[in-house]
Amino acid sequence: MTFDVTIPVLNEEATLAANVGILHQFLSGHFPDKSQWKIVIADNGSTDRTAAIAAEMQQRIPELQLVKVPEKGVGLALKTSWSQSDADIVGYMDLDLATDLPHFLEAYRAIAELDYDIVYASRLHPKSKVVNRPFKREVASRVFNAMLKSYLQVGFSDGMCGFKFLKRQVYPELYQAGAQNNGWFFSTELLVTSEWLHKKIYELPVKWTDDVSSSKVEIWPLAKRYIKAMRELKLKKPKHA
Repeated sequence: MTFDVTIPVLNEEATLAANVGILHQFLSGHFPDKSQWKIVIADNGSTDRTAAIAAEMQQRIPELQLVKVPEKGVGLALKTSWSQSDADIVGYMDLDLATDLPHFLEAYRAIAELDYDIVYASRLHPKSKVVNRPFKREVASRVFNAMLKSYLQVGFSDGMCGFKFLKRQVYPELYQAGAQNNGWFFSTELLVTSEWLHKKIYELPVKWTDDVSSSKVEIWPLAKRYIKAMRELKLKKPKHA
């Protein structure tokens, strides 16, 4: 099966070339048929040299594609990338490669061989190993996921981890069911709508290393946006779900 790995980026000139290079080397080693895959850099409104660096890399690396999204928003970047894809599997990971790359092989097998519809990494799985996680982020993550379970009546353990892959044919169904947010909450919506539609979901325990120095996330403003987004999503829940 063919696949696209999308990396949403915003002002990442300092680490873009190095980390995409690491990912490219990893995929090249495990998937030597390079017609099978590509890495998509989805630049959502960078104002530094991120887009220029990605464009230069695209000229050198045939398996690399730059998708430019003029407005900020991780969800918008992913929706734009996936709507242009013709791969069998689409998905994304964060540029900081917080989720250990060998887990991608597990995600790929879950879809390509075990016929799951969607795979998500969970930092809250009992078998997961989380490194360098600041206490306040750990608490915020657990509170948020508890709110999700209670308010939206869902069963997945971690709605926020930036590592998800799915069959591309499933994506339009999830979009129509409510996975439409332009921001970070889109990642959570994918799992909520997958449960609503009774898709086959694979929970992946992972080793996840928090890169505190590179994070741009501000917890409380993000929490307010998430709560608002949860309310909006609940209104879209089908009666039969």
